[in-house]
Amino acid sequence: MRKLLSAVVVLFLMAGLVVAAEVTVVKYDKEKKAVTVKEGDKEATYTITDKTKVSMVDKDGNAKEGKVETLEKVLAKGAGKMKIDITTDKDTITEVKLKGGKK
Repeated sequence: MRKLLSAVVVLFLMAGLVVAAEVTVVKYDKEKKAVTVKEGDKEATYTITDKTKVSMVDKDGNAKEGKVETLEKVLAKGAGKMKIDITTDKDTITEVKLKGGKK
């Protein structure tokens, strides 16, 4: 019984480390690769790494793999007015889903 209980506790702790949310991009610092986002009333700053997974989702819901360089260009242009879906681990962005696509 103790093993089961400790396994469940560890499962919930690990699940709490990775958080996914839709956020609004406030600003992007290209030199530090830091993205400041706002979720509700709370602002937070996360960093982008070369291991960040980028997905571009078109209006039909089809996902296509993107590059970190593309993400950086989009963030530089759209800071302050765009929403993105991010998955974070501590203060690093592990996955980004960009919505939209070609019009």
